[in-house]
Amino acid sequence: MKGSFHGLRGKQLSVLLITIVFMSILVWSWEKNPFRTTFLHPQNIWLPLSSDIQTKAHLETTVTSQPPESSGIDKSSIAEEVTIKDLDKRQFQVAPSKGSPWMADVGGNLTSHVEEKEEPKKVIKGVEPEENDTAESVTESGGKQEHDSGVDNSKQEERINFQVPPGSEHINATLPGENYEKAPNPEENQAACNFAKGKWVVDDERPLYSGFSCKRWLSSMWACRMTQRMNFDYETLKWQPKNCQMEEFEGSKFLKRMQDKTLAFVGDSLGRQQFQSLMCMITGGKDRPDVLDVGREYGLVKAKHAVRPDGWAYRFPSTNTTVLYYWSASLCGLEPLNKTNPATEYAMHLDRPPAFLQRFIHRFDVLVLNTGHHWNRGKLNANRWVMYVGGARNTNKKIAEIGRAKNLTIHSIVSWVNSQLPKYPRLKAFYRSISPRHFVNGDWNTGGSCNNEMPMSIGKEVLQDKSSDVAAESAVRGTKVRLLDITALSQVRDEGHISRFSIKGTTGMQDCLHWCLPGVPDTWNELLFAQI
Repeated sequence: MKGSFHGLRGKQLSVLLITIVFMSILVWSWEKNPFRTTFLHPQNIWLPLSSDIQTKAHLETTVTSQPPESSGIDKSSIAEEVTIKDLDKRQFQVAPSKGSPWMADVGGNLTSHVEEKEEPKKVIKGVEPEENDTAESVTESGGKQEHDSGVDNSKQEERINFQVPPGSEHINATLPGENYEKAPNPEENQAACNFAKGKWVVDDERPLYSGFSCKRWLSSMWACRMTQRMNFDYETLKWQPKNCQMEEFEGSKFLKRMQDKTLAFVGDSLGRQQFQSLMCMITGGKDRPDVLDVGREYGLVKAKHAVRPDGWAYRFPSTNTTVLYYWSASLCGLEPLNKTNPATEYAMHLDRPPAFLQRFIHRFDVLVLNTGHHWNRGKLNANRWVMYVGGARNTNKKIAEIGRAKNLTIHSIVSWVNSQLPKYPRLKAFYRSISPRHFVNGDWNTGGSCNNEMPMSIGKEVLQDKSSDVAAESAVRGTKVRLLDITALSQVRDEGHISRFSIKGTTGMQDCLHWCLPGVPDTWNELLFAQI
C-alpha cells in the first residue's frame, strides 16, 4: 500500500514537471514574438482589417459609381465621359453605406445629408502637395475653386448615395486560408488576366529596394525612411492578382526585356513618382555609376532660373535601355500667346498632344501617360492656362467645365497616340488611371489629413470588372492603347501616403496625394512589367 502511494506520487510529480517545462517554453516563445503571426505561415500573415470588415467576415460592397472627393478619387475621373463625339449617357447605381454622410447629384456637387454643426474651414496658406518642391509649384489663388463634373446638368435632380470609406468600391473581404486561385502559368492567361482584380498580401521579401540607399533616383521628400515616420508595415505588402500570377520583378529581367528600347513616362508628379520608383527597382536602390544621364538628347536640361529640368532620361549601357520622364501635368499642348512677355497667358490646347510627345514618340518603345490632379480652376488660373480647341480660344461653356475639358483631353491624347501606333508598330502605349487621394476632414489647404499608418487592406479583395476611372476606361475603349488600371487597388492603401511626415519634421499641410517610396507606385510598375 505504501509502495503504491509513493508510485502514484512519483507519477504526479512527473506530470507536474512536464507541465512546468511546457509552460516555460510557451511563455518564452510568447516573449520572443508576442503576436498572433507567430504560428501563421508567412503567406497567410494578415493585419487587422477596418471595422467594417471586422464586424462581418464576408462583407461585400458593390459600387458601380465612384466615391466623392474625400474618398481620394478626383471627381473628373468618375464624371460622365465627354469626347469629341457624343458619348452614351450613364446613370450610376450605388449600394449606399449605412450612415454615410455624403450625397452627390449627378452634376458632381457634394452635399451632406447628416445634420451637423458646420465648422469654419481652416485655411492654410502654401503650396498644394501635388506641387511640393517641384518646378511647377504654384500657390492656389483665392476664390471658389471649380471642380470637374463632366455630367449633363439637365439631370441634376437625380441623386445618388456614395460610400465614403477608402476602398469601398466593389471590395470583398476574405480571411487568410480561404481559397484563392492562381493560374499555373502566367504566360498562358496574361492576355485574359485582369491585373486590377486581386488583393494585398504580406511578403517577407519586400520592399524591393531600400528607401535609405536609393538617393540618386529618389527625391528625399518621398523617401519616408528619411522622415520621422516609425511604422513601415506598408513596405511589406505585395499585390496578388486573382486567378493569374504576376511575374516577379527583377532589374536584370527588365533590362533584358527592354534591350535597345526606351520607356517614357509623360504626366504629372504622380508619373514622376512612378519613374523614380522604376529607377530604384531596376538598380535595387543602388547608385549605378555606369548609368548615363542622357537628358540632353531629349532637351531635358534645366533652364535658366528653373528649379529643375522638365524631366530626366537615363540609359543603362549594358543593354542600351533608356528610361525617361517628361513633366506634362495636363497632357495638353501648351503655347505662350506672347513669347516676349514673361507674364503671358498660355494656350492650353485640349485637342493637341504636348510638343515633346509629338517630337519624340518615334523613339519610344513603351509609353505611359497620366494626368488628373491638376485639373481644377485654381491651377489653370495660377498657371495662366487658357483653354483652346481647334486652334482657337474655347467659347463653348460646356467644354469650359473642368470635368468636360479634362475628359476631352484624355480622349484626344489617347486618340492621337492610337493614330500613331500603325506608324510605330513596336510601340506599346499605356494610359495609367488616376491615383486616388485620401484627404479627410478637409483638402490639402484646409486641414485635410490622412493619419492612418496601419495597412487595413489585408484580406480585402478588389473584384470590380470595370475601372474606377471611368473617363480613362472610356478613352482607351476601342483603341490599341492599354489601360494601366491602378485606381481601385491603390484606393485601399490610404496608409501609404507621405501624410504629416517630412525630412525637417515640421508640422504643416499633410500630403495625402503622393506616396511613400518604396510603396504603392512599385506595384504600378510591376503591373506594367507584366504587360510589356
